[in-house]
Amino acid sequence: MTLVLVVDDVPTLSEQYAYDLKRVGGYEVLTAGDGRRALDLLKGAAVDCMILDLEMPGMDGFEVLRTLEQQGNEVPVIVYTGTGNYERCIQAVRLGAAGFIDKAEPMERVVREVEGALERGRLRREVALLQRHLGVHTSLAGSSAAMTRLREAITRLAPIPSPVLIVGESGSGKELVARDLHRMGVAPRAPFVAINSAALPENLVESELFGHERGAFTGASTTRKGAFEAAERGTLFLDEIGELPLQSQAKLLRVLEERRVTRLGANHSFPVEARVVAATNRDPEAEMKEGRFRADLYYRLSVHVLQVPPLREHLSDIPELAKGLLGSLSERFGIRPRKLSPEALETLMRYDWSRNNVRELRNVLERMIIAADGEVLLPEHVPLDIQEESRPRGSAAGSRTFQGLREEAERQIVAAALDRNGWHITQTAEELGLADHASLLKIMRRLNLRREDRGSST
Repeated sequence: MTLVLVVDDVPTLSEQYAYDLKRVGGYEVLTAGDGRRALDLLKGAAVDCMILDLEMPGMDGFEVLRTLEQQGNEVPVIVYTGTGNYERCIQAVRLGAAGFIDKAEPMERVVREVEGALERGRLRREVALLQRHLGVHTSLAGSSAAMTRLREAITRLAPIPSPVLIVGESGSGKELVARDLHRMGVAPRAPFVAINSAALPENLVESELFGHERGAFTGASTTRKGAFEAAERGTLFLDEIGELPLQSQAKLLRVLEERRVTRLGANHSFPVEARVVAATNRDPEAEMKEGRFRADLYYRLSVHVLQVPPLREHLSDIPELAKGLLGSLSERFGIRPRKLSPEALETLMRYDWSRNNVRELRNVLERMIIAADGEVLLPEHVPLDIQEESRPRGSAAGSRTFQGLREEAERQIVAAALDRNGWHITQTAEELGLADHASLLKIMRRLNLRREDRGSST
């Protein structure tokens, strides 16, 4: 049963809200007459959503929101007002409120707002659960055009059982793409088996992939299932597929074509149903020309190709990535969450991350946490090699399209202006020379810019 807490210093209003919420939405409802009482109730009750009056004597709604943020309490909060002052409601949203309504709104509209806040909360928890399962903060975080297109492509391909080839630089998140394909596929509870082809000794590649019978070779004291069998009806992820020896590539091609596996030392085959997702950080076309990658295997694997963009092509996602990475690193170290100063963030966004992409960003942030004494990470905490190699804003990889460059540049310009103005919409619109705040809001929607994605930089 969904539990809603209504906080208002006017008892008749809060009681009427409680009655209508139960009647229209079917919720259980608690009421509190002031902010301190509301915070006390949150300690002992599993509240799913709070409806909070902003104008209250003593501890008002703004102070409640600040206290919730300090406590790390993520209960969705919808603020409401009877004064018609929506500028104050927008300020509340900047402090973490999930939305706002007018006290005169019909109860059906209020219930829709509550349901929307609950659904967004559920999605955040699901993402957090996935990130904990993966052991790292997903490099697929980001609202840039490049990452949005990648996630849309994953969503389209996930239910399709055909092979997928993931191409991208080292550290860009290829395995996370593969895991998302599995998680959103037809059998998310089936096994996900990851094999790093580059780490397999050449004499054990086929045993690892296809399995072996007892006595098949020296040291094979027991019968062993291979990766294809272990994956069952799930997903077999073959990372760095281009590192497989050519002989093993030929046998892999046969399995993909026949959908049958023969263990080493066996004289019979059996069917396999795992979906194969492969990845490489090399250029497949160049590898085929050099004779290091079989063309027939490439064409069999590349029924669908997903290109993971390097971090330098979506630098505007660094604030969102850094926020998540700092959160997971701080949790791992058992310390309070660290934050980046605007100047430190600016330094990180000037660097091109070509060595190891998001993985390199994570390593740099870990070094900064260790170097800093306080909770705010400053420019002097950025490793010297990163400071020295930070490139001027505006330089970019020559292979990118004009449209992609323009989208990314526009997103960085608008995001930086919003950060400078504390996400005050009207002030930012004036600084950018826009006609009004509505014009800026339209641009923000087009660029998929949201404050919660940017994190705190102070």
